[in-house]
Amino acid sequence: MRIALQKEGLRINHKRVYRLMKELNIQSVIRKKRRYFGTNPSVVHPNRLNRKFQTQSPNQVFVTDITYVALENQFYYLSVVQDLYNNEIVAWKVSSRNDLSLVMDTVEELQRNRTVQGAILHSDQGFQYTSKQYNHWMEKYGMLGSHSRKGNCLDNACIESFFSHLKTETFYFSGCKTEEELLQTIAQYIWFYNHERFQKKLNQCAPIEYRNTLVA
Repeated sequence: MRIALQKEGLRINHKRVYRLMKELNIQSVIRKKRRYFGTNPSVVHPNRLNRKFQTQSPNQVFVTDITYVALENQFYYLSVVQDLYNNEIVAWKVSSRNDLSLVMDTVEELQRNRTVQGAILHSDQGFQYTSKQYNHWMEKYGMLGSHSRKGNCLDNACIESFFSHLKTETFYFSGCKTEEELLQTIAQYIWFYNHERFQKKLNQCAPIEYRNTLVA
């Protein structure tokens, strides 16, 4: 909160911020951890990432995963690719079906947006990511596959963290009534996350701000 106020031109001591937040009963949302269980794989790559969640250049290491979003009585599935250089979300798709097409559409968008030759693409051992079609795609574009250990969500902690922030900071899409509203909310949050949501590990910059600062 102190950093956010500072970016708005207000310099306030962190102790005062804490006191005022306590008086006004303002507190951050506490994110719950979730357990994840893998599935029986077809094609499994070694864990090349090995929890090394930092890289020195963009387009070197990507991570990807899927999360579900509830809307009324229906589930939607959000597939995301994140660049570990600056935690930027570089490709994403939403579908009413958690299938191979969702994943393939997402990685095709990644290939259109970024240079992927020689990069690592890390995921869990979900059936989409161990399928022959997915792995043929990686071979076609010269990417190196990497898989988390079975049933270990901490091996893909960065993208799990993004999903947790997405859900808690949008109050789990409680205001969405239609598919169009859901898609709009997701798009707005990803834009906010990439352009405005500063992160301590990025020197209090947002992902795109961090990338642009180092390029300048």
